Amino acid sequence: MKEKEIIVLGADHAGFGVKEYIKKILQKLGYQIEDIGTFTKKIVDYPDYVKRLAKHIKKGSNKRGIFACGTGIGASIAANKIPGIYAALVNNVRDARLSRQHNNANVLVLGGRPYNKKNVKKIVRVWLTTKFQGGRHKRRVSKIIKIEKEHLGSRNRSL
Repeated sequence: MKEKEIIVLGADHAGFGVKEYIKKILQKLGYQIEDIGTFTKKIVDYPDYVKRLAKHIKKGSNKRGIFACGTGIGASIAANKIPGIYAALVNNVRDARLSRQHNNANVLVLGGRPYNKKNVKKIVRVWLTTKFQGGRHKRRVSKIIKIEKEHLGSRNRSL
């Protein structure tokens, strides 16, 4: 039997509750888990934890990640700045499925305020079990990777 992949979990303070709930789901499904924090509801900055999550995913093969912050928006922006990380902010089952089938997303991002346990459970299950379709989607993902490589190190934006 094939060993289940490792799921790296992370959150900021606003996503802490969702992360802990997802951890229980993953344990019941038999996934290996690497929890990179945060481990309390004390206020932290999501970019720091997104960076940790990305490093853990890129360290080994057979890894994907799930991250939660207040809305999921900031975390998905931060995650998609890291080469090799393809994060999808997902709010429903359809988007969870398509983020894997069409985009081969390796990070699922969820909002933590508020969250519906039933919805989160469905999203996580679909995201974990859906495979990348390849075909025309592979061509498109390859173009995303090309864009990423062309712009590594570029400084297009300042505050």
